[in-house]
Amino acid sequence: MSEFLEQRFALRKNQTTVRQELTAGLTTFLTMAYITVVNPGVLSEAGMDFGAVFVATCLAAALGSAIMGLYANYPVAQAPGLGQSAFFTYTVVLGLGHSWQSALGAVFVSGILFIILSILPVREWLINAIPHSLKLGISAGIGFFLGIIALNGSGITVVDDATLLSLGDLSQRPAFLMLLGFIIIVGLSSRRMPGAVIIGMLSVTILGWLTGSSEFKGVLSLPPSMNSLMQLDIAAALDISFVTVILTLLLVDVFDTAGTLVGVANRANMLDQRGHLPHLRRALLADSGATAAGALLGTSSTTSFIESAAGVEAGGRTGLTAMTTSCLFLSCLFIAPLAQSIPEFATGAALLYVATVMARALQDLAWSDVAESAPAVVTAIAIPLTFSIADGIGLGFICYALIKLVSGNIRGCPLAVYLVAVVFILKFLLLE
Repeated sequence: MSEFLEQRFALRKNQTTVRQELTAGLTTFLTMAYITVVNPGVLSEAGMDFGAVFVATCLAAALGSAIMGLYANYPVAQAPGLGQSAFFTYTVVLGLGHSWQSALGAVFVSGILFIILSILPVREWLINAIPHSLKLGISAGIGFFLGIIALNGSGITVVDDATLLSLGDLSQRPAFLMLLGFIIIVGLSSRRMPGAVIIGMLSVTILGWLTGSSEFKGVLSLPPSMNSLMQLDIAAALDISFVTVILTLLLVDVFDTAGTLVGVANRANMLDQRGHLPHLRRALLADSGATAAGALLGTSSTTSFIESAAGVEAGGRTGLTAMTTSCLFLSCLFIAPLAQSIPEFATGAALLYVATVMARALQDLAWSDVAESAPAVVTAIAIPLTFSIADGIGLGFICYALIKLVSGNIRGCPLAVYLVAVVFILKFLLLE
């Protein structure tokens, strides 16, 4: 078995071991497990059955992660994206008045378009054309994004009408336990202890159970019925009224995926000497194929999860990490109560740690060249403050292209960046 895994995932070449990959896969799963509960909760507001979406979410995550691991050999897990789920429910169904069946049809059509773009060199060309400075800004921006999610989720920061965000009540147990988990993770990581992230998460999870701050919901249960399978309405999605919906899904998925793959790959030292991602087309096909499959199963767009960075930080370097996460999502069909027992403050501790690690990318910026550093910093700031990886990347592209034009260095900007900047300008003006 060890020899088979070595041949399939090139473990020695990537300076990793089976144990390290399994630990990383478990870490990624623990930071992503919330989606099995949150995604059904969001889509149920669109009229979908919670139990059916729970099953679809687990299966889509397992399938997408398996494809990414086996086909692309990336330590990146996939699952239905929360941003895409919110767009599905609050904009397409509740806002525009479409049925959830037709919205699933739109997700499927966008998935087919993703596959076509992934087969053609267009999508790969776009991602590889992202300037190195913007890749660093994207990586740091995603880190800040994860940091805000972690702080808000545990109540350390709260929404404030006057200042947007303000300090929450630190005397509350979730806030205290999240900071404690973060301190444990950082302290053990500084001592280079294997599994530091998992130890920190499980430590505060158990403390949460013992103090009543979180609920232990059990271990085993049978999966609910799956009545959302093949319920998509493709014919309705082909109506002219769905054009902007499908285009928005396309843009968000393309650039969410781009940002996630670049950010995770940069942290895993996977970029080649030109700053390009290896065998990128396979990763893009895995992502786009998972979106189409997820729509057939009965859930919103499946995408690469930035929480994979937690697994990478735990040592994940190959597709065996994603395969481990895939198997855990399958088992989640039967251990849903246990997965739901991991509190948000425990996953928040891991996400805050990953945020601090990913923010290091800014140290590699060419700070003496303001035309390169400024757009990267704008990207890093915009991703968390717009609460959208895609929109933050869009603002970064626009700034980069226009700064090159104004500075007179037109040829210093790749053609793809100019094209993407124009696309995002049209999106912000016409599709928002």
